[in-house]
Amino acid sequence: MVWDMCLVKMTVSNDSEEFVILVDEADRFTGTGPKLETHLEGLLHRAFSIFIFDDTGRTLIQRRAMTKYHSGGLWANTCCGHPRPGESIAAAASRRLMEELGFKADLFFGFHSRYRADLDHDMVENEFVHVLFGVSDAACYPEPTEVSEVDYCHLEDLRDAALCNGSAQTVWLRHYLDTHFDEILELRQKSSLATISNLSTSTYV
Repeated sequence: MVWDMCLVKMTVSNDSEEFVILVDEADRFTGTGPKLETHLEGLLHRAFSIFIFDDTGRTLIQRRAMTKYHSGGLWANTCCGHPRPGESIAAAASRRLMEELGFKADLFFGFHSRYRADLDHDMVENEFVHVLFGVSDAACYPEPTEVSEVDYCHLEDLRDAALCNGSAQTVWLRHYLDTHFDEILELRQKSSLATISNLSTSTYV
């Protein structure tokens, strides 16, 4: 567990008041829906997922707070979330990185990923995901209602073990490691050379 550079900040998000963007299999806008209802019904929606690396190539991972609406206590990649209606992927990613971990980073688009998985609390993740990458050595300030721990880990170690510090990984982290590992390794090498301005305009509604 890494706390030497990670202090606590206090902000609160309300999942019950959030709306997400519903899409088709080509990520085309089809409507909006309440976040919790969308996950209970398993509706396909737009999402993003972020991998932040330090200057040694390790990725920043987080353990989700036990009070999260699903997958509480499990380890995930740096940050994940959903753009709000009318919000771009770039803006949503920057917003959510600050809300969860309290820092900013230059990000760039890596690839799209599509997955569906049944979760706890009768939730279903059914997402078209924009996966983003970046490098940062900034201090982070985890929001305790979102994140219970953070750590840095080599991708190879994450891939080869289903557990991190005794706790299981989220289904989406396993999906990325099992399905996109070679892409992630390649993008780790490119992360220090790109910025969030590389994001495609197709990420805008």
